[in-house]
Amino acid sequence: MIDLQIQHFFSSGVYARHMHLPAGHFAQSHRHTFEHLSILAQGEVLLEVDGVATRYCAPACITIAANAVHTITAIRDTTWYCIHATHETDPDKIDHSLIKEV
Repeated sequence: MIDLQIQHFFSSGVYARHMHLPAGHFAQSHRHTFEHLSILAQGEVLLEVDGVATRYCAPACITIAANAVHTITAIRDTTWYCIHATHETDPDKIDHSLIKEV
């Protein structure tokens, strides 16, 4: 398993997760029960949402629909942010409150 260099940012009901995906690596398939924004700050990815793949080059701001199963695969080294509305501020609990089983 690679180190995604995850960083957590919290501000007044908004959570941002920063991660670095090296080229050729992916973020595991998952879904959320609400829509959220993702920001591709650097790099190039193949984003698969419910089986449909789209290629993005930075910079890009992408809306991920509620209940959409999505996977992010880095084509080039990538800096990615997931932005969620939540009042959870504990990094040890954030995944449990946001990510739903696929």
